Amino acid sequence: EMQLVESGGGSVEAGGSLRLSCVMSAYFGSRYCWGWFRQVVGKEREGVAAVYSGGGTTHYLESVKGRFTMSRDNAKRTLYLQMDGLKPEDTGMYYCGAAVVSGGYCDLSVVDQGYRGQGTQVTVSA
Repeated sequence: EMQLVESGGGSVEAGGSLRLSCVMSAYFGSRYCWGWFRQVVGKEREGVAAVYSGGGTTHYLESVKGRFTMSRDNAKRTLYLQMDGLKPEDTGMYYCGAAVVSGGYCDLSVVDQGYRGQGTQVTVSA
């Protein structure tokens, strides 16, 4: 079974940066949507970034555009989320997600519909 392991969370002050990493336990084939989503206490879970394994547009949550950048190293089966200009409202548990998809469909609503990691906490203080 697919396993995703996140790392890199922590506590920073507003304006600071963190880099999250997600390692996929095994090659998952070529038809999946993977990325990051977060869960904030008292709010609905929301996709933060997503990309189709076969390439294409990387989708970002509107509120993180220009501040967060997702990248990947296919050889290492690793996904990264560089988070700059962090704000207190970015505080939450961040999860790496991967969902098998057909037809190359991948967006923020799909990334949390399959496998996920254990999560890593991000806390941003004002």
